[in-house]
Amino acid sequence: MENHQQGEEGNGVANPHDKFFREVLSRQEIASSFLQHYLPAEVVQLLDVSAPEICKDSFVDPELRTHFSDLLYRVPFRAGGGMFVYILFEHKSYPDRLVAFQMLRYMVRIWEHGLRQNESIMPIMPVVVYHGTARWSVGLNFSDLITAPPALKPFLPDYRYWLCDLSQYEDDEIKTEIMLGAALLAMKYIMRSDLNEHLVDIIGLMHELALRETGLEFLETALRYLSQATNQVTEEQLREALETVFPEGETLMGTIAEKWVEQGLQQGLQQGLQQGLQAGEQKGERKGLLEGIRLGLEIRFGVEGAKLLPKIYKIQDITLLYTILDALRTAKQLDEISAVMQSYDTPQEA
Repeated sequence: MENHQQGEEGNGVANPHDKFFREVLSRQEIASSFLQHYLPAEVVQLLDVSAPEICKDSFVDPELRTHFSDLLYRVPFRAGGGMFVYILFEHKSYPDRLVAFQMLRYMVRIWEHGLRQNESIMPIMPVVVYHGTARWSVGLNFSDLITAPPALKPFLPDYRYWLCDLSQYEDDEIKTEIMLGAALLAMKYIMRSDLNEHLVDIIGLMHELALRETGLEFLETALRYLSQATNQVTEEQLREALETVFPEGETLMGTIAEKWVEQGLQQGLQQGLQQGLQAGEQKGERKGLLEGIRLGLEIRFGVEGAKLLPKIYKIQDITLLYTILDALRTAKQLDEISAVMQSYDTPQEA
């Protein structure tokens, strides 16, 4: 399928929940495990979930992508033919009362898309994944949204979505396949105040993956999510959890954090240079440096690091910005960054 909606490029800064959900559930082996363990047993019996085809389309309205992410799988029936499994991931802290309405709209879009490809109308299994802190109290049927006399009920559309509320699963129930278990545990606790208490369990699931290339890649993805999608943990707490699980935890975290800073610089420079062509190369370079510094501060020092940004955004001296970025690669304390800024005698603020 071609892209139905624009991806992350059209959304500005990618939502960390959306990015993590897509990176994890777009892996075929993780998608297969999710379908096996989290769909109704009577549905799983009908399906060959060993190799779901992951469709790249997104059917969520652009203005709602800060609240929802989605993935569409084409899954064959064991007896021939197939169906879609459409997963809508709600990453608000409370359930959306109209989620059944939103889901119905997206299901219609999937069917319309198939008809344009001269396909027949295939069954869709609608799944809502929720990880908010408020208890899910919304009805699971579309008809729950409509108040109508009984005589009208036969003439109104209705369907039921399958709810996967991560807060209702015990941690031991979630620990199924290693990567999937670690991802779902991270999503379960990411908005909760007790996230730090579960870091060792979450990272511990990845221990036996450490020697595999895909395992290290997944570890980096998970740590990025834990550092960017919440203010409930600090880099130091992540370090401590890593050191508890991995003997080389401190070195590993430092290497990954440095890689993120470099990636932030490169991505920021590219975006800044593209956007700054008309205003001149120097302005684009400065914008890229500021993006790299912003990402580095947030990764290394969280909310406290972000407090330096208003002052840094006023700096016009490219050399000073490079110096700050270099300091971020090795700084252990936020005071080290402040000291670099204060060491310049000449006023840098516009």
